[in-house]
Amino acid sequence: MPVLNRIAALSEDMATWRRHIHRHPETGIDCAGTAAYVAERLREIGVDQIHEGIGQTGVVAIIEGQGTGPTVGLRADMDALPIPEATGADWASERPGLMHACGHDGHTAMLLGAAAYLAETRNFPGRVALVFQPGEETGDGAARMIADGAISRFGIDQIYAIHSAPGTPVGGFYTTPGPIMAAVDEFRVEIRGKGGHGAYPHHCIDPIPAATAIAQAFQTIVSRNHDPLQDLVVSVTQIHAGTTHNVIPDSAWLGGTVRTFLPQVQDMVRTRMEALVAGHAAAYGVEAVLDYAIGEPPTVNDEASTALAVEVARDLAGPEAVSADTGREMGAEDFAYFLREVPGAFVFIGNGDTPGLHHPAYDFDDAAAPWGASFLARVAETALRRGAERA
Repeated sequence: MPVLNRIAALSEDMATWRRHIHRHPETGIDCAGTAAYVAERLREIGVDQIHEGIGQTGVVAIIEGQGTGPTVGLRADMDALPIPEATGADWASERPGLMHACGHDGHTAMLLGAAAYLAETRNFPGRVALVFQPGEETGDGAARMIADGAISRFGIDQIYAIHSAPGTPVGGFYTTPGPIMAAVDEFRVEIRGKGGHGAYPHHCIDPIPAATAIAQAFQTIVSRNHDPLQDLVVSVTQIHAGTTHNVIPDSAWLGGTVRTFLPQVQDMVRTRMEALVAGHAAAYGVEAVLDYAIGEPPTVNDEASTALAVEVARDLAGPEAVSADTGREMGAEDFAYFLREVPGAFVFIGNGDTPGLHHPAYDFDDAAAPWGASFLARVAETALRRGAERA
């Protein structure tokens, strides 16, 4: 089964929608303009209900099918990133310092394309809930929408999402059952010493050696405190201190990210960080405080939902274009919160040989949109028909 003919006919519309969103990026929860644009397109498409302001700027739209059945959710994220764009595209961001570098503009356009097809055909029992989410990059959008009733208020029984994958050919898909993306935590260590003249370090308590020593010690958590057969990443990504060459600063700080899949590994990392910070503070004569912030949980695909998604993708793209067990990745995705509430699956869709996600030259390939919209439409139809049969 190739791309659906009706959705192929929407290719130009999806490109237009996507490029408009790309020109006008918004970050975090503050996606009011994007949400308004989505709601306007949904009104033109002719969905049955549009609910705005879910979780501040989220949108949930409902398409009623023919006859009773469950409710299947389809989710797209809408937010961009604080990255200066370097694509040189005609539709490049018009907002300096902001761009869609993770494909969320394409995700939104694909879900609008699927919505147009589903609202026109309605060849399914039950109903489809279209979930347009802000704040994926900041990790709080899904939780906010859930707290505002995105699952319970609309009675969503299953939920699916897709994400752009540079390096995978357009028309290709991959996913895996069970854990597919990691939990993500952030840490920051504040170090306070005693500043002074760079020529007289013996009159100071220099926080910089303490900061660099703590950063190096954190790397031993993976290599010496952790089972190498389990997945773990500890990355120090920032060290900040000082203002000029001849001044020892009063303070320094370092920060980074931790990626895990198991709660016991997460607890071990935090405990070891606390011990290492305390020990190095004593050794270097500084004050040091660890702030460890737990972020979104692992993204865990439901096995039955993943099998259904793989079946639909293979029917659409051919068996050779779909990988059903690629293993898990250390990136994170706040779709995890939806998958904690109801069964579902997170699937990657090929974006071709392009720069990677979060790169200033990344751009969503509009040729992928008909594939993604067809997948979303078909996965909803298939899940609803089988859910109605089981009822």
